[in-house]
Formats: sequence, C-alpha cells, structure tokens
Amino acid sequence: MSVNDADTGDVTPARTSGRHSARADDAETDANAPVEAVKTAETAEPVKTAETAETVEPGTPAEPEETVEPGTPVEAVETVKPGTPAEPAKTVKPGTPVEPAETPAPVGAVDPAAVEPVEPAAPVEPAAPVAPIATVAAASAAAEPEAEPATDVTATPNPWLPLGTAAATPAGDDAMTRDAVAAAQLDTDTDTAVLTVQAEDEGTPTLAISTVHVPATDSQPFDLPAAEALTNARVVDAPTTAMDTIDTPSATPFADAASSAAGALLAAATNAVRSDTIDPTIALIATARAWLVQDPDPETQAQLRGIINGASDGDADALASLHDRFDTRLEFGTAGLRGEISAGSNRMNRVLVSQAAAGLAAYLLEQAASGVTPSVVIGYDGRKNSQIFATDTASIMSGAGVRAVLLPRLLPTPVLAFAVRHLDASAGVMVTASHNPPNDNGYKVYLGDENNGAQIVSPDDKLIASAILAVAADKLVPELPRAAYETAEEDVVRAYIDATASIAHTPRAQVNTVYTALHGVGWDTTRRVLEQAGFDLPTLVDAQIAPDAAFPTVAFPNPEEPGAMDLSYETAREVSAELIIANDPDADRLAVAIPDASEESGYRRLSGNEVGMILGWRAASQAAEAAGNEPLTGTLACSIVSSPALRAVADAYGLDFADTLTGFKWVSRAPGLVFGYEEALGYLVNPGTVRDKDGISAAVALLSLVSDLKSEGLTLSDYLDRFSEKFGHFASGQISIRVSDLSTIALVMTRLRQTPPELIGRIRVDQIDDFRWGLGDLPPSDVLRIRLTDGSRVMVRPSGTEPKLKVYLDTHSSTGTIDERRAAAAAALSELDAGMRALIA
Repeated sequence: MSVNDADTGDVTPARTSGRHSARADDAETDANAPVEAVKTAETAEPVKTAETAETVEPGTPAEPEETVEPGTPVEAVETVKPGTPAEPAKTVKPGTPVEPAETPAPVGAVDPAAVEPVEPAAPVEPAAPVAPIATVAAASAAAEPEAEPATDVTATPNPWLPLGTAAATPAGDDAMTRDAVAAAQLDTDTDTAVLTVQAEDEGTPTLAISTVHVPATDSQPFDLPAAEALTNARVVDAPTTAMDTIDTPSATPFADAASSAAGALLAAATNAVRSDTIDPTIALIATARAWLVQDPDPETQAQLRGIINGASDGDADALASLHDRFDTRLEFGTAGLRGEISAGSNRMNRVLVSQAAAGLAAYLLEQAASGVTPSVVIGYDGRKNSQIFATDTASIMSGAGVRAVLLPRLLPTPVLAFAVRHLDASAGVMVTASHNPPNDNGYKVYLGDENNGAQIVSPDDKLIASAILAVAADKLVPELPRAAYETAEEDVVRAYIDATASIAHTPRAQVNTVYTALHGVGWDTTRRVLEQAGFDLPTLVDAQIAPDAAFPTVAFPNPEEPGAMDLSYETAREVSAELIIANDPDADRLAVAIPDASEESGYRRLSGNEVGMILGWRAASQAAEAAGNEPLTGTLACSIVSSPALRAVADAYGLDFADTLTGFKWVSRAPGLVFGYEEALGYLVNPGTVRDKDGISAAVALLSLVSDLKSEGLTLSDYLDRFSEKFGHFASGQISIRVSDLSTIALVMTRLRQTPPELIGRIRVDQIDDFRWGLGDLPPSDVLRIRLTDGSRVMVRPSGTEPKLKVYLDTHSSTGTIDERRAAAAAALSELDAGMRALIA
C-alpha cells in the first residue's frame, strides 16, 4: 500500500471564545460575558452584526461586565419581563445570612407573586460556562454537634464540576428535593460539601437548588433521612426569576456557607437566563460565524459569508436560511449521514464530515482491545466532494491513531463492503448518497469483526453519534490532528472481481443485454466481472456510462423513478435486447427490465419484489442441490415491507425465513443467511463475501439464470409464470408521497394510529400491528402493518433516507389458472391502492 501525506487544510483560524457548539442554544456561556458575541479569527472577513449593521472588526473585545466577589448571597430576585436589562445586585459579605421568609415555599411550588421583589443578582466570580446541569461546592466544618459554629467559613463556589465526580447518589425522595438532586458528596479532606443540581426539564432554563445538613460524623457523610433543605431557589421559565428566602434553621457552620453558595448559584443561574434573552438573531449569527471560521472549503465559506451578511442587513430570506442550516444538526444514525452539500450543521460539508471522522475514530479507539490499533478502510463514489470527504476522513482518522486505508480510486459501494472483510478492518466508511439527488452526499459506516462487515445498527450508531457530538463541542476542525494514510493496491478490487465472478457457472447461452450505470461508478467493475465470468459484454447506454456528478440525463438518478430508464429502453429497442440491467450510481442496487409488447416503451421494469422472489427461488434451488441427501439448512430473509413471496419459497424448501426491519443493516445480519433482499432493488446473493446489498453480484446471478433459461428455450417472463404456478401469484404496489415538510408524515402516522381504518377501499381490516414499541423480536420502528380479511397486507412507514411517506401493498392469489390468479391479485391491489390514497390524502 502507498502512503499519502495528510491534507492539513487551508484554514487555520484562531479558536472562538468559549466552548464551540453548532447550535447557539447548546453553547455554554461565559459567566462574566453572557452577551459577548463569539469571537472570530483575525483572518476572517468582517461580518455585519444584526443590531447595528455596522462592520465589526474580528477580534474586537466585548465590554466587560461588572462582577462581585465569590459567594455573594442574593436576598431575592424580582420577576423580570423579557428583554428588561438587569441591574447589578447589592453586595454583601460572604456568609451573611438572609432574613427568613415568613412561610418558605416548597420546592417546585414557587409563586413569583408571593416573593418580595428585589433587584436581580449579578454574575459571580469565578467565570464559568453555564449549563443545564450545575454543581455547587460550599465549605463546611466536620465538627462535633455541640461545637461552636465557625465564624470564618466562606463559600467557595465551584459551579461546573462534571456530574458523577466521585459522588454518591442519595436514595429516597425526601433526601433532597426530588426534581433537583443528582448526586452529593462530602470531601472530608477539604471540608467541602458538594451538591450536584440538575434541571428538571431538559431544554428548559429551569434550575432548582437545594442544600443539606452535614452531620458531625465522617462515617456517614450525609444523614439523608434528617437532611434539611436550607435553600429553595429556582430559575423559572426564562427570563423570569423567583427565589424563596434562605432559611437558617440551626446555627451550624454549614448554614452560612450554604446561604452564600446558594446565592452564588442563583446568580449564575440568573446569568444563564440573561444569556437566553440575547436577541436570537445575534445568537444565530454568532453560531454561523463560529462555523465559518473553521470551514476549510472555500465554496461553502463564500456561501455562508454571503448569507450571514444578508441576515445582518435584515434580509428575511437569509435569516430563514440560517435557521434552516443551524437550528438543528444533520443526525448520524444507522444510515450514517446523508444530505445536501452546503454550509451549516444541517448540511453535508467538510466541517460535518471532519467531525464525523474524528468521532468515529474516537469510538473505534475506545472499543479496541488493549494494545490493538483499530483500522478503517474508506471508499468513495463519483459524486460531488466524495473524494474530498474520503481523504479528509482518512487523514483525520490516521491523525487520531487509527490505521486508515483509502481505496485506490472511485469504486462501487459493494467493493468497500467487501474490503472491510477482505482486509479484516475494524470499520469501513463509504462516501456516497446512492441514488439521492445530484447535490446530495452521504457517509455510510460498516463494522468489522463480529459484525462481519455489515452496516452499523443500534447501539453502535448512538455511541458513534455521541462521540461525533463531543468532537463538535470541544474541537475546531483546524485543531483536529491529521496524518499520512495508506492507499490500497488494486489487488483488493481484483479479489472482489474474483469472488463475484465465481457465483455464476460458465454461461450455457449468451444473452443480448443492455446495461446502464446511470452516470455512476458501476460499469468498470461490472465489465471486469462479466468478462471473467465468461459473459458477452452488453450494449451500453453510452450517455450514462461514465461517472458524472451532475447526472445530466436523468431528473433523479434512481432506476425506480419514472423516466430514469428511458434511454435504456431506447437503446434496447435499437438492438432488440432480451434483457436490460441497470445499476444505481453507487452500484449497490439492480434494476431489471424485460420485453413486454403491452408497454409503450416495449419493455417493463420488474419490481424489486419480482426480482427478489426469483433470485430467492434460484438460491433455494441451488442450496437444495448442494445439500443432496443431507438436511437442508439456511435462511431466506427480506425486510418486513418486502413481498410475502419469499416466505412461501422458504416454506416450500424447508428453509428458515426471517423478516427484518427495513435496510440491509438488518437483512444482512440474519443468521445462516443464504439469500436476502428488500423491495427497493437491493439483493444479497453472496453473503459469504459481502454483507450488504450488491447490484453487481445480483446482475451476475440474474444473467446466469436468464442464460440457463434461454438454453431451455424459456424467458424470464416464462419463469415468473412458473413461480405463480408453484407458489401462487403475488402482486405488489407502492405509494410514495414526497413531502417538503416532514411534519406532514408525522401527522399522517398519528392519524392512522389514533383513528385506525376499518376498511381499505372495500376490503375489511382484520388486524393492525404497530411497530412503534417493537414487535416480536424486532426492535422499535415507526411502521404500521395492516392485515386484511382477504389475506392482503399494507405496510406504512416514513422513508429512512428521503423526505417520503411510503406505503407498500401486497396481495396474493392461489386459486384458478395463472391468468385468473394474476387477475384476482391485480384487482385486490387496485382496491388497496385507491383506499390507501384516500386515507393518507
């Protein structure tokens, strides 16, 4: 393997002040500068602020805020209207008790109207970021109960120790306030009592405070049953604050310290509320500027800079664009990452990919056995930025201490899936968006070892996502170390070609075939496989054969979409082709079309279910032949939204059957897998070498089957009739609704759950299964399965990769002749289609 120098990037900005986050409302704010805008690098281009629209030079310091001594208590806090500036609190000496209220209110029941209004507290030193979870440290004395109270005890606020720092978890609701406490400890070496306080509502600026009495003995640091709440303070629904008076029930050394510590924490909490009242436009622009200074891509830099300036000038469209880009983050899940290439945390770009690479590296290093260096193999297709994203990933993962191997050139996804196992790598990354629109790209992750090179599933996706978020919060992209990585030799590709060609025997007849790559990367590898397997090369759709990230001849580079295969039909008519095979752009899917005089184009594309059931029948027949007189073992598997036809094949041959959640990350994990598929044109015919859908090996298997049929004087259409005769006729349909607002999908799913239909068309519903909480051995998924009294089935689910609601319709008939079976199944399918369209309209 060759070694590449690490790409160190071309932007090295100064780090922004404070802890960086992709979202303004997630950022921790400096306690002494709650409204200070995020600083940019001196080299960054000036950006206008929203308030003044005047150009501010980068690095200009903000005016410092007034501070008071640590431990300064607060008498009370008045209710403040949003946007009202806070006045500094009056200073008192640390430890000065506050006069008790006549009737202290219980925690959780603060009535602002009943609180004597005073001026709000000012921020208290030491400076620290504010977070929903805080820790208070108050000095205490470990004296005997009869000892005189210490007079020199002062508060030592230490508000931001992490949760779980050598802290015991108190038991019992009455130990401390139920909704506030997380952990507490007594450090007898430093005479410090530590109380950890947690917000009761995630995402709400609500902070509850409580302290406890520290007993005299060291053997039991906290006398929990006798614990006394000395303070009851809460920031309620920002920016309004309210605080009960601090009670001093007994003259203990801890009481004065508790009073002071409570005041300090309330001041910090009040400061957090003030931070939340910063003009949201200013906060949003600050977040965008923080993103801008770490972006190494000149194209997205220029794009974002223009949007920031537009928003600063009051352009509503620019501001809306910033919200769309930064109000959320492109989520890493079992499908990895996938989205539009553009600037912002909710887009695919070099910042997001760099964070993903560093996070995945951290995960692999954490999971690796002691003394073992984890490894990753990285592939990429011909989409925009695929190679850039791949080389960024390789250099960053190598810099983190992971052995990184980049495939030698742009290649199909199945080659990467194969390479994970072939190179015995810990993980694999494929940069591709498969058949998404031209300006999309994605990041697909595979795991080796016991995962056998399959795509990630839970909980690994959540662990990786957490590691990525940690990188995004703590590191800027230019700070991520980079190092040289390896480049794999061509022998990896040759090994894939050898393994894939071996699934077909020598052709018994040559088939007149047309092939299209849909502007993807499939042809070169497919050509070499077909040549090695002994097949004549197909006629090519020349306009679509070379990789082209613009996909100029198709509106949508998915062979399932209307019009995507029009050029292949045209080419097939010219050469009277017997078969059309098409790969999607990364060649992990296969589309098949056969001659059909009833179609205007002269050809009919087979559904994924039709191809899946005939390849499944082929696999079962081969398994039975290989077993001979031995018991037949193995599993046929498909996703829950795929046709029930494969189960019928498994039952007929005595094979096990597994239905899985949608996605090959699940199908490929079926134990004893012989063959697996999903209706979205994905097929796994060689699980011994690739644990993912593979459009190239599926093409070889299908071509081999058609070759055998031709040698017997039969066509693929004849074979489908044979299937209907043996197993009954299965008909499938799909309704796919693309939406611009994802909430539309959620509303439809909610409506179906809350008002379940009794009829679909004129067919009565027998049973509805909701997978929301899991069903049987299947994990939770947002899927509804509707069974009807005639044996038909409807599946409803949101797409996992596109903004679509998908409805899958399946019918079956085993009565009468083949024509009668076909007609009965088609009639039921038409009824279901009309009924479901009415239900989801």
